[in-house]
Amino acid sequence: MDHPRISGLFGLIAVVLTAGLVSVVVMGSSAKSAPPSTTSTSTASSSPLSGRDDGFWASAPSSSTTTTTLPSAPDVSAYRGLGAWVDAFDYAPAYHRPREGPLLVPDDIDAMAERGVRTLFLQAARLDERSPEGIVDPALAGTLLKRAHDQGMRVVGWYLPKFADVEADLVNLRLIRDFDVEGHRFDGIAVDIEYRRGVPDHAERNRRLIELSRRLRAEAPGQALGAIVYPPVLFEEIRPGFWPGFPWKELAKNYDVWLPMTYWTEIAAESNYGDGYRYTEAGTRGLIAHLGNPSALVHSIGGVADTSTVGDFEGFVRAVGETGAVGFSMYDYRTTSPAGWRVLAPSAPGPT
Repeated sequence: MDHPRISGLFGLIAVVLTAGLVSVVVMGSSAKSAPPSTTSTSTASSSPLSGRDDGFWASAPSSSTTTTTLPSAPDVSAYRGLGAWVDAFDYAPAYHRPREGPLLVPDDIDAMAERGVRTLFLQAARLDERSPEGIVDPALAGTLLKRAHDQGMRVVGWYLPKFADVEADLVNLRLIRDFDVEGHRFDGIAVDIEYRRGVPDHAERNRRLIELSRRLRAEAPGQALGAIVYPPVLFEEIRPGFWPGFPWKELAKNYDVWLPMTYWTEIAAESNYGDGYRYTEAGTRGLIAHLGNPSALVHSIGGVADTSTVGDFEGFVRAVGETGAVGFSMYDYRTTSPAGWRVLAPSAPGPT
């Protein structure tokens, strides 16, 4: 890998107490180079990105009498800027539905980069018989991962847990964490929190969601974890009873970035939030309020692309800027029209 990524930097602080004299030695370990950073310290006026600080600080050592390793905050740069979503049905032959057109190929990654896409969100694992190894298609996933890194892009592997078997879900998330092809690894892991049928009881589903999230955080301390969630306005105003008691505060400690699925085309017939601006704006502000953290990092997902108008795209980009989201994307890549890309691409800041 041209740019292998090692999550986080580690500092070794040795405190030596002798005859009342305190000597502090700080030693920083070096890390191999990662893909070119996509974090921007300033943004052009046409960009909707806010430049909001990450809001993460390493904890101070708990004792001055012991040698303590200080973990650094995960690198969240993979969630910044313009993204592109690819699911298993887009690239894996086992999931191909011919009526939806040709499968995505490595050359499409080059086209993404030319359009200003900075992160590929790739459905890397699934829990079904068509992915017997867990990883959807290891060879193809590896090819796409390497191609994206070659283009200077980041890649976030995402997974849809079903909650019927938390251990099985965790196994697949571990596979994404450990996936390595010639030194290329995923730059983040995103959990798609939307499946309800596996555990119809809301309280039990919430319990399992909290358990899965807590264990994933513990097992991937250096990974940038993203939570793909429904916007709270869906539960509160549009479909009351859809997911009661969603555990926002309990999850907040386990995820670094929040990715609300503001799919206005899915709720247009049942509410007055059915446009790109209003649903994105209300969904993002409601999410931040429920997390209780004004500095929460948000990557907004609009959609769905093939039934959205140019006005929806424009409203979406405007709402992204007004709400201070650090990144944005439409679901999904294959269904975004050339007219849609003409709105999205100029809004994406270039690499720094």
